[in-house]
Amino acid sequence: MRAGERAIDMRAKRAYKRARTVTRKTSAQGVLQDLKLSVLGKGKVDRPLAIVAILLSLLGLVFIYSASCYSAKVQTGDAFCYVKTQAVALAIGVLLSVLLSNVKAQTLKKFSPFLYLVGLALLGAVFLPVVGVESYGAKRWLNLGFFTIQPSEYAKFFMVMAISAYASQRDMSKFANVLFVLFLGGATCVLIMLEPNMSITMCVVGVIFIMLFASGAKVKHLVLLVLPVIAGAAVLIVVEPYRMQRLLAFLDPWQSPLEEGYQLIQSYYALGSGGLFGVGLFASRQKYLFLPFAESDFILSVVGEETGIFGIAAIMILFFIFAKRGLKIAREASDRYSCYLALGITAVTSVQAMLNMAVVCGAIPPTGLPLPFMSAGGSSLVAYLCAVGVLEGIAKNSMPYVSLKDFSA
Repeated sequence: MRAGERAIDMRAKRAYKRARTVTRKTSAQGVLQDLKLSVLGKGKVDRPLAIVAILLSLLGLVFIYSASCYSAKVQTGDAFCYVKTQAVALAIGVLLSVLLSNVKAQTLKKFSPFLYLVGLALLGAVFLPVVGVESYGAKRWLNLGFFTIQPSEYAKFFMVMAISAYASQRDMSKFANVLFVLFLGGATCVLIMLEPNMSITMCVVGVIFIMLFASGAKVKHLVLLVLPVIAGAAVLIVVEPYRMQRLLAFLDPWQSPLEEGYQLIQSYYALGSGGLFGVGLFASRQKYLFLPFAESDFILSVVGEETGIFGIAAIMILFFIFAKRGLKIAREASDRYSCYLALGITAVTSVQAMLNMAVVCGAIPPTGLPLPFMSAGGSSLVAYLCAVGVLEGIAKNSMPYVSLKDFSA
């Protein structure tokens, strides 16, 4: 009798467990609650993202040397001048990236308003005669004694942090909240535009609208705001003669082959010489003072000349992987702020990379926009590596995406 009772008791317990399991599997709320309890805070470092960032940076060192060895030798007497500076920036950037990967996004959220104001202050400081550095008619750099920095490279990420903090606590379907985000981004854009730096301004404007759309802003509100932005951009092009000249040179560079159209024509020559497989590593001919800014804004032209279309395709694939991993981190983020921050960082990197590629190929007018991770420029490299560190920190505290289908019986 006792044995029978025990058997009945065991069957009852098994039936209860099965019923409880089915209930939990069919309850989305229970599934998500279990996920938050068991998974939150147990994410891992996104290795593909880190590998892509380091690989792009190392490729940047190689092609910076190739593109600048002759011009650096002529200008400074040291063929490795640009490479040394970039290598130091790479070391600093990796160190800061590792440190930031151990900082939780909620800690960054607390400092977002302060960093946003710091970014605006740095952008304003470029106009001061003591520390502001003017080059080619633009005031985009700060001289801090031992080194110079380009504030816009940091200010755009600080802006993303501020917008993420605000949007994560507001209902972005309301037009008033959309306008405030536009105000936050607009302040950064105006200061960058006054340097002047239309290329970074275009990038920042694109990122603002991407973040607004992702945070839940209504399409009709975005359309209502896009039209004045387009009209304003057209006015800015018309009122500044040099911008109009660049636009005309873009439409027909051979109309002024030795002036505004010169750089684009030389980029065409570089890409055309490369063909499918390129002329060989370090064998570029355009780097011999033919292609201006070969080591920075037009480094992709040198990549195309030396490694061909396949080399450019490889770079594009690496940026595609970066974007895909960044979006994955945003999707699996544990909170709204982390999600928007990861999305904003990914958008900044992807939009700037696409604009640079479009310029090099002649799809849009030359704008003076560096290629993330690869172009010569310590400020840009450090800023992007720091951004990678923030992404890795979000990934560490992520909640891996699990479809409810995975819990079906």
